[in-house]
Amino acid sequence: QVQFVESGGGLVQPGGSLRLSCAASGSIARFSIMDWYRQAPGKERELVAQIFNGGSRNYADSVKGRFTVSRNNAQNTVYLQMDSLKPEDTAVYYCHTKYVGQDYWGQGTQVTVSS
Repeated sequence: QVQFVESGGGLVQPGGSLRLSCAASGSIARFSIMDWYRQAPGKERELVAQIFNGGSRNYADSVKGRFTVSRNNAQNTVYLQMDSLKPEDTAVYYCHTKYVGQDYWGQGTQVTVSS
């Protein structure tokens, strides 16, 4: 059983930055891929960023150059550094992995970008 707890969300002005954290209840070293998803009101959940154990990263086109995903296996934590935030980044952000055929999600953290 795996539990994720996201934190770091909040209200920020356009152009600002936030750093999200996803703390796992156990070792994340066994998870080859860790993801960040987001879901805006009235929209489907979408993949924002993913990081592999080897260090490779993938990003949605909408966040490339602005968001950076990282992981610290020793601390069982995944991060999402979000810079140059835009109103369209407003959403609930979720941590996710898939392990032995099962999806694991955190409860989400709200990010609101507004002046």
